Amino acid sequence: MEKSIWRKKPMSAYEADIKNNQLKRVMGKWSLTAIGIGGIIGGGIFVLTGTAAHYHAGPALALSFIIAGIGCVFAALCYSEFASMLPVEGSAYAYAYGTIGELFAWIIGWGLILEYAMGAMTVAVSWSGYFNKLLHLFGIEIPYYLRNDPWSAATFAQANNLEPSSFAFNLPAFIITWVVTWILVKGIKEAANTNNLIVILKLAAIIFVIIVGVFFVNLDNWHPFIPQTEMIMHDDGIAKEAYGIKGIFSGAAAIFFAYIGFDVVSTSAGEAINPKKDVPFAIIASLLICTVLYIMVSLVLTGMLNYKDITGDALKAPVAFAFDKVGQPWAVFIITAAATAGLVSVMLVMMLGQTRVFLGMAKDGLLPNFFKEIHPTFQTPWKSTVLVGLLVSIVASFTPIGILSDMTSFGTLFAFAMVCLAVLILRFREPNRDRPFKTPLLNIVAPLGIITNFALMMLLDGKAQKFAMIWMLLGFVIYFLYSRNKSKLND
Repeated sequence: MEKSIWRKKPMSAYEADIKNNQLKRVMGKWSLTAIGIGGIIGGGIFVLTGTAAHYHAGPALALSFIIAGIGCVFAALCYSEFASMLPVEGSAYAYAYGTIGELFAWIIGWGLILEYAMGAMTVAVSWSGYFNKLLHLFGIEIPYYLRNDPWSAATFAQANNLEPSSFAFNLPAFIITWVVTWILVKGIKEAANTNNLIVILKLAAIIFVIIVGVFFVNLDNWHPFIPQTEMIMHDDGIAKEAYGIKGIFSGAAAIFFAYIGFDVVSTSAGEAINPKKDVPFAIIASLLICTVLYIMVSLVLTGMLNYKDITGDALKAPVAFAFDKVGQPWAVFIITAAATAGLVSVMLVMMLGQTRVFLGMAKDGLLPNFFKEIHPTFQTPWKSTVLVGLLVSIVASFTPIGILSDMTSFGTLFAFAMVCLAVLILRFREPNRDRPFKTPLLNIVAPLGIITNFALMMLLDGKAQKFAMIWMLLGFVIYFLYSRNKSKLND
């Protein structure tokens, strides 16, 4: 086949992939929904609610969650149509390869790698913050230079008049990454069972926060609901504009990271019992459930505590901080324990998605065979899982959370916009193709999805945008130097 950058993977090749699937098909629709909820609920509710309320939207954070949720619904409907047609691992990458063309698919796959890797790193840092808070409740303190990256450690030492350390390393983030890596290498059934258990625990904790927190809501904290525009000093020492209508939209961009879990459902299609029906169901169900919970928690949090009072370490554990401030230290223990456990499942889902995208790309020859080697006993892509664990553990140990979460959001928003575009193109190119699930009002939903996701991308932190663009340029270089020549479609 010619080396056209728009060549498509034939449907017969997908059918062969499905028949030769070496992964265990053990997940039903509720296990898949739990994977989605496990990925979505985590950093968003337990961590980013604090930063988004304080630095962006104020009490109007609830509106930010609604806007981000709407942007996700457009993408989720388009994902569901693709997932019903091509129930294979690889998510949006695989869908684009069979419908639009190789370069388009590569760009999406490269964006997904950014999304999942940065997502896992962000959550590892978030987990460390909650774990340290949990230890603090028991009177145990890890030295500040062993629980922070070098930049955060220097800031902490200066703020607390401590002797600055010549070395700093986020040890808890490093350790939890390797625990999750071990679970994923052991097998998908073990990973799914672990996730199901943690999801139940997380949902119970969030319902607890909503029910108990309502009794401590002070309506004065919601006034004004949309604060006037002003300049707010960030951790990096730069003053940036916050609040007002623009703050609501920049808040939506900042918390978009909180929604990235639902697309991991589509990367698990190779392990689904009935992927054509169950994957679309799980994508939409997990997104709707989590959006409602996010809105309720954001209202409770900004009602319990004035958005300007959520500062310092509270940004790492804002929900627990709010309960502590209203004189309910017993609730702090429950929330901190649930958040610590809950963030493990988010990491698990992010790293699971990462290795499945690698697997799909390696099967097509666009990445080396190393990424598709399946363990003979555990039936998991163990080599790529260990490599991902190594990279995530190192970066999470030495990098601040802000840059990581914004780069994750960039990768997510980019992939979502591309999926909306790909579904629209395919509907015009091949209108008669069998679609077990059809996106309703696609001519409206897809363009709105593209516009919303690109608009939110432009509102992200400038530094994160630059890093993300460098990542995308690196992807183009790798494609033209390696992947295009090694593609299976050359045969």
